[in-house]
Amino acid sequence: MAFDFASVSAPFRMQPGLRRLPPGATQLTPNAPGHRALREKLAVLGAYAGQALLCAPGFDPSPALQALSEHAAAEHPEAWSSLGAGHGHARWLGWSVREGQFEPHANAQADIGPCLHALPPPWRLPALLSLAFAEDFAVIDGRTAHIPWLAVCLPSGWAPEEKVGRHFAEVHAPVADNQRLVTASDHLARLVTGDERWSRDVWSITRHPRLHAHPARLDPAPWPATADARTLAERAFFRTEHQTFIPLPGLQQAVFTIHVTLTPLTQALASAAQAQQLHDALASMSDAVLAYRSLTDARGRLLEWLQARAAG
Repeated sequence: MAFDFASVSAPFRMQPGLRRLPPGATQLTPNAPGHRALREKLAVLGAYAGQALLCAPGFDPSPALQALSEHAAAEHPEAWSSLGAGHGHARWLGWSVREGQFEPHANAQADIGPCLHALPPPWRLPALLSLAFAEDFAVIDGRTAHIPWLAVCLPSGWAPEEKVGRHFAEVHAPVADNQRLVTASDHLARLVTGDERWSRDVWSITRHPRLHAHPARLDPAPWPATADARTLAERAFFRTEHQTFIPLPGLQQAVFTIHVTLTPLTQALASAAQAQQLHDALASMSDAVLAYRSLTDARGRLLEWLQARAAG
């Protein structure tokens, strides 16, 4: 399911924004060889696996991981198969993992083998799932509202290693204007680990050109001070996250999925109406949100360009 532009609204508010997924809506997006998300995830797992694959002490992710594998196989049998606990076959990528051991197939993508080999055996199946799909994954515990497990290669300006094992409220503590998110944390954790499927969409405008946006590897350079509105817009990207929750009510858990997309801002808007929507949302952001999203110095020029685009 693509990003829902209706999520771009004014006045802008940091809020849960949950919507029920309609029957039949898919939650995963298979990666094919050459896909951008696959390339970036391979690079991250090759260099920074310890910051992407994380588990809180004492937590057993096996039941949730098996449920995710079975969900993937049911939703996209052409791309993934699951033949029991500890087993998964990424059909499009040509690799399988069984009880921590990996095996190539006739269509094996060569650079995946060294990536799996370098990982501890318990992490090979989660890594293959992460490579097989564009989404990142986390497990939410509805009983404690904690996040005990993550496989996140493409974070949006946050460090997964600082979030594992923490309460929902702690995870969102650094977010600007976060009162609604923090207050609703325990309720949200119970809601998304119930029987229904939920989704939400979030967005931002960024100068960073990669899906992988770990704060330790973001370019610290500011927005160019001398660029005019058009030049600035040409250097900007519209970053979106389509987030869903795969409920595991028998476990009182959910698998949280995050599908990141990055589109040049000048190509992201399908109509003058969308340009006006984005203009109005950006114009209504508080100073705290602008600072949190590193947009303070760019907002005036972005608003100028968006207004011109909205005017046709």
